[in-house]
Amino acid sequence: MKIAQHYSLERHNTFGLRVKARCFVEYESEGDLQNILHDKYFHELQSLHIGQGSNLLFLGDVDGVVLHSAIRGIELAGETDETALLRVGAGEVWDDVVAYAVAKGWGGIENLSLIPGETGAAAVQNIGAYGAEIKDVVETVEAYSLLTSEKRVFTNEMCRYEYRHSFFRDARHEPYIVTRVTLRLAKQPALKLEYGNLRERVFADTSPTPAGVREAVINIRRHKLPDPSEVGNAGSFFMNPLVSPTHFEQLKRDFPDIPSFPARDGGMVKLSAGWLVEQCGLKGIRSGNVGTYPHQALVIVNYGQATGHEIARFAEHIREQVERRFSVRLIPEVKYIGQEIPERYLPQE
Repeated sequence: MKIAQHYSLERHNTFGLRVKARCFVEYESEGDLQNILHDKYFHELQSLHIGQGSNLLFLGDVDGVVLHSAIRGIELAGETDETALLRVGAGEVWDDVVAYAVAKGWGGIENLSLIPGETGAAAVQNIGAYGAEIKDVVETVEAYSLLTSEKRVFTNEMCRYEYRHSFFRDARHEPYIVTRVTLRLAKQPALKLEYGNLRERVFADTSPTPAGVREAVINIRRHKLPDPSEVGNAGSFFMNPLVSPTHFEQLKRDFPDIPSFPARDGGMVKLSAGWLVEQCGLKGIRSGNVGTYPHQALVIVNYGQATGHEIARFAEHIREQVERRFSVRLIPEVKYIGQEIPERYLPQE
């Protein structure tokens, strides 16, 4: 177990923000985690659990304990002729898990290739891309209560997955720390190729496979999205907004070319946040050390020594422009971290 004081979090957030934690603790086993959760000093401080920080925006230093899981390992937990169960440590890099599954020829997560972050955070956030979400394959999630220190195994249904949301992200629920995730993968996968130009890229191969889908997704993402190791960013900054059918019909009359997608939940219509931002003339713009990426309007980048507040103010400018033109309020996919978060940064959903 690693414990450090006044620890730099620059390598633990993909925006590359130069912030520190009062105390940083990295644990390697469930036993280590239980010891932390039983520690009286730990409960006297504010705590934050992070993965790779690929979905976080720090507004300043963290005056508390930052926890990070180093629980790793990928093991076959069971299989049939049709499926394979992979039990994965929360600290495993997510794309390494995808690469492992694809190398076995197992399908279900190939569309989620190259998404930054770790497996525990992926299950918490319900990551998704190119028509797939992790909730499609989650069998169980193992987690420990921050309040009682007790372990609980959540079924897929208990996780209450929604678009970029889960039980674990709901502040109304008891807080949990995820330690392991079990995925149910298909040995004869039905590939999902409906999103964007994925089908034409994959069908260049006469016999599409999970490996072919993974390669196509990686190529698309590398073209559209900046590498966080080169340019600080957190991927898509905003969620694709959901609007009512009535609201969508109004938008369609005013903007006939507006793209839309059927939402999985609640009969709503999903819009492209990137398209909305681009139509406001905000793609590729820059203000000081912050800007939107030239190849993808939905990505906000740190071009230099930007602070979290600079990025948040820039994001708020984008939201104001989109709402003024389309009467649609964008909601950050990125989670803001700070002792005092200005209310304007976090509008009600």
